[in-house]
Amino acid sequence: MKRRHFLWTLAAAPAPLCAQTEEIAPRALVFPADFGAHPGARTEWWYLTGSLQAGERLYGFQVTFFRSRTGLAVGNPSRFAAQQLVFAHAAVSDVQAARQLHDQRIARAGFGIAEAAEGDTRVALRGWSLQREGPADASRYRTRVTSENAGFRLDLTLAATQPPLLQGVAGFSRKGPLAAQASHYYSQPQIAASGTLTLQGRASPVQGRAWLDHEWSNTLLDPQAVGWDWIGINLDDGRALTAFRLRRADGSTLYAGGSLRTPGGAARNFEPAEVSFTPGRTWQSPASQARYPVQWSINTPAGRHTVRAVFDAQELDSRDSTGAYYWEGLSELLDEAGRRIGSGYLEMTGYAGTLRL
Repeated sequence: MKRRHFLWTLAAAPAPLCAQTEEIAPRALVFPADFGAHPGARTEWWYLTGSLQAGERLYGFQVTFFRSRTGLAVGNPSRFAAQQLVFAHAAVSDVQAARQLHDQRIARAGFGIAEAAEGDTRVALRGWSLQREGPADASRYRTRVTSENAGFRLDLTLAATQPPLLQGVAGFSRKGPLAAQASHYYSQPQIAASGTLTLQGRASPVQGRAWLDHEWSNTLLDPQAVGWDWIGINLDDGRALTAFRLRRADGSTLYAGGSLRTPGGAARNFEPAEVSFTPGRTWQSPASQARYPVQWSINTPAGRHTVRAVFDAQELDSRDSTGAYYWEGLSELLDEAGRRIGSGYLEMTGYAGTLRL
């Protein structure tokens, strides 16, 4: 959710946009069209995460593109009218060094600077890009990101090994107690990743496993929600596990959900009462002073599991784009016996202050 991934909206959204109450309706997702942008929706993101192996070294990576409809200059034909904004976040987690490198960008759509194309995945922002090709059930993606500020470059080819996973009910995913609090949402788990990772000018061939979320919505979060906790995990046996919860200020769960899919099988959608998150060990950020649970016990119909960060310091400062600190990092999934059975990404928002949408 944002991921995402959930309902990212401009932290400084203009008043006319925030005042609207626009409900998104259930419908069948149609590919390849729904791989592309939905400029009529208020908020949208393509959220790519995964793990990469370079010899003996392990890395995590995130590349996320956001598109936001501003609600300004509606009907204005001028190319200078800032009707759509594009944001991007990118990060590399160096597990051996226990450090995370990250960067962010933002621009209005157009002028060859920023694009979120309709019809298929083709998003770009100042030289960063994510593009899809091929049949809908065998997608191939290419992403390229170069950060001079943080000193890293990603050039990856990503091949889907499973068809899209429709989250919620046929791709219509509830995000709160009210029916209007929902999004269109699909994932592409178990993506085979390969390419090159460059750190401080040194390029290394890498290969690994990735996860892609694409989500779009019109509806703001429930007023009681201060943030969320989310996992997207590629299990070693080919299954895909998603779990999330929206969190109140006192730490209790406002709403929850998720899914489990076996290779070649149908997704099992989780009801809110079937998902629980219990925080374990915490880490305090020296930058934001937020205290994040970096280990969780999570109960779902898939069983009882532990989610554990591979290292603690994976907080991102996105105040120059989406306006908030959040924790987003490579993590392991453990079974009840403590055996590692998968890996993926854990995301936590609203710990450095209530998420202002």
